[in-house]
Amino acid sequence: MLAVRCIVGDLRVGGWLLTRVQTAPASSSLSHQVRRLHGRGPPQLTQRRFLSQSSPDPSGSARLKLRTRVLVTLLLGGGLLGVWWWVEQEKQQKLRQQRVEQLKQVALGQGNFSLLDHSGQRRTKKDFLGHWVLLYFGFTHCPDICPDELDKLSAAVSELDRDASLPPRPARLHHRGPGERDDVAALARYVKDFHPRLIGLTGTTEEVKEAGRDYRVYASAGPKDEDGDYIVDHTILIYLISPDGLFLDYYNRMKNQNQITESVRNHIQNYVRL
Repeated sequence: MLAVRCIVGDLRVGGWLLTRVQTAPASSSLSHQVRRLHGRGPPQLTQRRFLSQSSPDPSGSARLKLRTRVLVTLLLGGGLLGVWWWVEQEKQQKLRQQRVEQLKQVALGQGNFSLLDHSGQRRTKKDFLGHWVLLYFGFTHCPDICPDELDKLSAAVSELDRDASLPPRPARLHHRGPGERDDVAALARYVKDFHPRLIGLTGTTEEVKEAGRDYRVYASAGPKDEDGDYIVDHTILIYLISPDGLFLDYYNRMKNQNQITESVRNHIQNYVRL
């Protein structure tokens, strides 16, 4: 008897897909053969499953992770920056304290002088706190050195006054003279030849000597001539005093106007109040 082969396409039986079915001899019915195949179960069949599942959006998850990383980075960075700022402030405070101690060890200008200015008003060191001061010790009868140094000082202060980056009127000038000949009236006449903010200070011989010792100034009167005039040999230094009343720097005769101006400017720009 002839055998019959039947190709059954896309026939689903019990959820399984039948791809190929071989029939029995022709005397058997087709429906009987299908029932036999159905009874044998899926082991003889090729299995295909079609599963449809929704997958998550990878781009949305990536954006969330990126925002989280950025937030954590900002929090950590801000915390580290705050710690660094606090440590830096503590460091600067310690450096300022060390600087004060070092300046005090110099032992210049630690006293509190009391002298008369060229208008007859009593002045002490406390009157000049909060101001930059250029201080010079000299005397009104000096023929050349004192006028040259005061001219140099006046030019330096005028240059500083024109500097827009500095506070207005950044420096004051003091000239201290011995009290025997440099009285109030002599000082008033003398300071007119120099800068308008030059303040002349004088006092008794002992008061002036005490102020000079405070800055380690040497002064010695020479012999008198037949007119009773004499020359005073003295230290030729210009002292820079900070607004805290502490000695910061000095300038001898070898320093010119530009060097003094630049030095004072640097001190003012880098100054930190103690």
